[in-house]
Amino acid sequence: MFTGIVEELGSIAARDGSRLRIAASKVLEDVRLGDSIAVNGCCLTVVAWETDPGWWEADVTPESSARTSLGDLAVGDPVNLERPVRLQDRLGGHLVQGHVDGIGTIVQPAPDLEVELDPALMRYVVEKGSITVDGVSLTVVEPREASFTVALIPHTAEVTTLGTKGPGDSVNLELDVTAKYVEKLLDWHTSNAASTSNETSEAVSA
Repeated sequence: MFTGIVEELGSIAARDGSRLRIAASKVLEDVRLGDSIAVNGCCLTVVAWETDPGWWEADVTPESSARTSLGDLAVGDPVNLERPVRLQDRLGGHLVQGHVDGIGTIVQPAPDLEVELDPALMRYVVEKGSITVDGVSLTVVEPREASFTVALIPHTAEVTTLGTKGPGDSVNLELDVTAKYVEKLLDWHTSNAASTSNETSEAVSA
């Protein structure tokens, strides 16, 4: 579980097939084999690392490549990095799973960032709600028909990839997991209520 508060701006040092090597330092301070680190909002598992010079490696599965923008990363590309939140840490952003829901496309760059996304996902985007863009916890300013806007302060633009991305660039999106759970529960309740009503009607007719 993450918070969407980027700890470090790393960079792609190398890639060999499905394996990424990422140059970093801060996120390696207490790293252990099998730890999770979010890369542009996608949770990856540490499989190797060195602290001098600082780098770590992770394998990107075909599912992650298909559902995220990680497959498009090239050597030298900057990436947002965050370690999982600890129970004693402050929750500075919002609860983020590191499970990307879809890829968005930047329409307008920072500071008034606008991101286009699959219209089917817009039902989870609400005014003043939380959304994760490339691993950065942000607050929705305006939901539109097939896009949303967020406002980036200069600090966020400076210490994350969002400050350098422009129109047409891809970003990973994770929507608020609470909204998805509520939707599923309501769908189940509605479906179950309808089924019970039909069964009652059939019993009365008989």
